This record gives sequence, C-alpha cells and structure tokens, in this order.
Amino acid sequence: MKRTTIDAAGLGFAELNEKIRSCGAKHILVKNCLGQRYIADAASDVDIFIEGVPGNALGAYLEGGRVEVAGDAQEAVGDTMNGGEIIIHGSCGDGAGYAMRGGRIMVRGDIGYRAGIHMKEYGGQTPVMIVGGSAGSFLGEYQAGGMIIVLGLDRLDGLPPVHNFCAAGMYGGRIFLRTEKLPERLPHGVNAGWAGDEDMRDLGRQTADFCRCFSLAFDEVMNGRFAVLKPAGNNPYEKLYVNN
Repeated sequence: MKRTTIDAAGLGFAELNEKIRSCGAKHILVKNCLGQRYIADAASDVDIFIEGVPGNALGAYLEGGRVEVAGDAQEAVGDTMNGGEIIIHGSCGDGAGYAMRGGRIMVRGDIGYRAGIHMKEYGGQTPVMIVGGSAGSFLGEYQAGGMIIVLGLDRLDGLPPVHNFCAAGMYGGRIFLRTEKLPERLPHGVNAGWAGDEDMRDLGRQTADFCRCFSLAFDEVMNGRFAVLKPAGNNPYEKLYVNN
C-alpha cells in the first residue's frame, strides 16, 4: 500500500490537520508527530498511520476509516466516535472512548482513567474497546452499552487488571476482565460472574482480531478465566430517583 507522507515536524496542530484534509489521499503516513491535537477528527474514509505521539482527541467523532499509532497516544482517544477503528501499539492516557457509539479501539498496552465512560450502543452499532494491559480507575463509568475487554497480558498476579471504581454507575453493556479472581468492591447495581458460552463467543471474536493485529498467540491469550460485569437488571438505579 502506497501512502502519502506528511512530515509533522515543526507543524502546529491546525497546520498539520489542514495538510491531512487537503492532501486528498486515502492512505497517509504522518511522521515525526509530537503532540498535535485533533488528528483524524470526524474523518470517515481515510487510513492514517502515525509515527510519534499524537496529542489529545485523536480520532474524536471518527465516522469510519482507520487510525493507527506506532507508539503511545494521549488523552481522549476516540471521543464520541461513531465508527471506524483506532489502533494504539503503545499505551494511551485518560478518557479514551468517552461516549463512543460505534467502532473499535484497540490498545496493546495500558489505558488511563475513565476509559469507556458513557459508552453506549446506538441503532445497530455496538462500540468495542480492547486493552492488552491494565486500565485505570473508573473504567466503564456510566457505561450504557458496548463491550470493554481488559486482558491484563503483562500481569502475573492473576488479579483483575483494573483499578478502583470499575463500572461505577454502569447500566448497560459488558466489561470483560481476564483474571483468576472476581473483582471485589464493585458498586451496587453491578453483577460480576464468570463469562458463559454466549459471552465467550463474543469475546473470542473480538480477541481474535486483537491477536492478529498485535501478532499475539490467540490460544495463549484465551487460556485464562474471564470475568464479565453486567448491570444488575434493566434499571439498577431506579430506587435512587423519583418516577416520571
């Protein structure tokens, strides 16, 4: 695949994004990226490969296409994205996948705080986020739909690969954790159990793509136990509010 190359060295975020939008290419290589924000925001049919570290809001409002980063990414990756795919070969910061309504984010390393908060399904779209390492606190806060998968591949202790307040306020969707121990101190309104057959089929399809993308052995990744977190009922917080 031949890509049009854009050298980001010395460019501000506005100048770089204008070059990306105006070059007319469908396959683009951005070299020497160093913190420029808003790359691929609202893009729909472009394939962008980034060398370096893009700034905040990479792929925000993404409608389609593919964005791939050879290294790390910063905050707010895939904010409110509707479709397409974002692939991070390193780790990324806080707020990834905020309110995403479709598409998929795959991160080989760790992910920061508040990943996947307000994630929701929309129409026939089911957003998916897969993390190879661990996730920071407030993973899936107020999650209303979609799938979050945290594999904890670099952990050796068998403990859940998440920090505090996982699934706080969750009322839809599923969170999968590769772990030998069910997570403790979950908020009221969330149930944790071991993944059943249907859950494992869905999990397996997504994990297979993740393994192909990062050249991992699928059988080794799936050779572990998976906990799944779901809301306890269709309206787990109804007692907290008045009827309307």
